[in-house]
Amino acid sequence: MRILNDIAIRAERLVKNYVTPGETLKILQGLDFEIEKSASAAICGQSGCGKSTLLNILGGLDTADSGKVIAAGQDISKLGEPALSEYRKKNVGFIFQFHYLLKDFTALENVMLPAFMTGIKKRAALERARGLLAELKLIERANHLPAELSGGERQRVAVARALINDPEIILADEPTGNLDPEHTGVVADLLFGIARKFGKTLIVVTHDARVASRASRRFTLAFGALTPAEG
Repeated sequence: MRILNDIAIRAERLVKNYVTPGETLKILQGLDFEIEKSASAAICGQSGCGKSTLLNILGGLDTADSGKVIAAGQDISKLGEPALSEYRKKNVGFIFQFHYLLKDFTALENVMLPAFMTGIKKRAALERARGLLAELKLIERANHLPAELSGGERQRVAVARALINDPEIILADEPTGNLDPEHTGVVADLLFGIARKFGKTLIVVTHDARVASRASRRFTLAFGALTPAEG
């Protein structure tokens, strides 16, 4: 393994099971993973194999049964909820398959909201949000409500929102899963491009080979373990 100073996030021997009345589902079985700072990784695999579970554990939204995740200079597996909340707000930007924009807020206000939650002043949040929307070719749509935006535009707003607090790590769970091929290409190009431009570490869960091909490293999740993808 490389030295931790070069690694944005590292998972060691992660185990995660889901216990139901009839069976125990073994999702992650001693999984190891690490990604360098400013690199990108795509994680592929069959539906139900645990891709989203892994992403949620890396982002502090879920916990493993055993093993650890080292990020932001700490073992987040040992953190309580208040500290995990701080980790998520300051170090991780999340993008989901569904944009989850607040319907009564404009695109600009949706992007600004996470900044307010970390105590950033309104003027600074406004300037940064407008800059991100400009980067994502959305500045002319800044004052539109989500219902007035196309699916691709809404997802680009979600990308801007994930970047507003300048996180080191961006975790994207099927970010193009609800988009048609044209908008998939546009959103993927912008997501990977902006991550490179700002030096972010990007981890994308996707079933789309075209999206995965944009990542510098590609993995397949199967039988609870990650292996480098061929090609």
